[in-house]
Amino acid sequence: MNFLAHLHLAKLADSSLLGNLMADFVRGNPDGLYSAEVVSGIRMHRRVDVMTDTLPEVKVARGFFSADYHRVAPITLDVVWDHFLSRHWNVICPSTPLATFIQQCQSSIEPHLADTPERFRNLNGYLWSQRWMERYAELPFIQDVLQGMANRRPKLAALAGSFSDVERHYQLLERQFWAFYPSMMLHASNNQI
Repeated sequence: MNFLAHLHLAKLADSSLLGNLMADFVRGNPDGLYSAEVVSGIRMHRRVDVMTDTLPEVKVARGFFSADYHRVAPITLDVVWDHFLSRHWNVICPSTPLATFIQQCQSSIEPHLADTPERFRNLNGYLWSQRWMERYAELPFIQDVLQGMANRRPKLAALAGSFSDVERHYQLLERQFWAFYPSMMLHASNNQI
């Protein structure tokens, strides 16, 4: 899962939006570094990652990637799941428009940025203003995101090329998303993550 899915599942679980969004920027044990609520959100994010990575549907989706991109497939899939969530938001969450949801998340998170890691603050500088999570619905933007990640981390250069497998298996990936994401939503709503 990437930014949008983590925020969506956190909202369903009534968990800290800040903690869930910030978790990838916090290494090790967060106890004592942040409030109990934020720490709980960081831990939920980590549980979501473990749960998602072990789902049979996600394992099948990894198999859609060729040998050249298999190593980066989990990262690519995290972005692709956000694409499908953004693209189908009106079906998944018909009561709240995506732009409204994102604005609510931004309003909840931004007042607390001063006490967060610098890299996370930098992300927030463009995540909201450039409307990343809304733009995830656009497949060319997903290609740009993967290319940007590849540019920033040379060891993950294969991310740029992995987009070709996303295009090639797009409908199969979409089917896998629908096979597991509603269940993730239910687990979050029932505080089972």
